[in-house]
Formats: sequence, structure tokens, C-alpha cells
Amino acid sequence: MRQAGCTLVLTALVRGLTSAPGFAERNLVPTLERSFDVCPERPAEPVWMQEIPLRQAYQRVLVQDIYRAQNLERIVETGSCACEIRFPSWDDAEGAFREHHASDERWEMLQASDAYNRRASAVRPAAKAICEAAGNW
Repeated sequence: MRQAGCTLVLTALVRGLTSAPGFAERNLVPTLERSFDVCPERPAEPVWMQEIPLRQAYQRVLVQDIYRAQNLERIVETGSCACEIRFPSWDDAEGAFREHHASDERWEMLQASDAYNRRASAVRPAAKAICEAAGNW
């Protein structure tokens, strides 16, 4: 009996929410297009990273981790959170990957990802403060 009452309440709630005037106006269609409120002109990931086979996704993650650590460190070093500092081209991260990690085994890349994440985490509070002051976080 109690379950039937809960079902009725839930049904009424869903109907009430979906019939609200604002519900139909929202665009809730999922999309792969990315848009950003901060620094909308971010460079796209290199094509090879987007096309990497799923079994090798750890390589893509490593380059992303390198990119993030480098960029947060650069913000702190320069004291600037301009979009070109926060989201530069991927060239430096790709170069670091190719020079130091491209021939590594999977486990070595996972360890490297962890190290880059620790570097990024260490400077993140300072980078965040700089970017928040610039209205760019």
C-alpha cells in the first residue's frame, strides 16, 4: 500500500515538473560540441589524441595531464591567467610526451600521469587565486 502511494506522489511530481512552462524551453539534447564560459577559444586537442584507440587511452590521458600541469605552473610562474597562458597550444605537452614518455610501457605512463597530477595539484590553489582575480576561473 505504501509503495503505491509513493508511486502516485512520484508520478504527480514528474507530471508537474514536465508540464511546467520552463521545461519545454530548455535545450536538453546532448551534444559533443563543447562551449566554455571562460576562454571559449581554447585550442582543440590534436587529432591523433582524439582518434587514439580505446585500449591506448592512457596515452591521451597522459598528454592531458602534462598539458594541465604545464599550464597551471605557467600561470603561477607568470602571475597571469590570460587565455593564451591558461590554454595555449598543445605543442609543449605533445613535445614533453614524445620526448619523455612515447616509448614508455603502459605502467610507466600511468606513473607519469600520477606525477603530473601531483604537480598540478600542488600549484592549483595558487593558479586558481590568480585566475579568480582575473575573472578567468
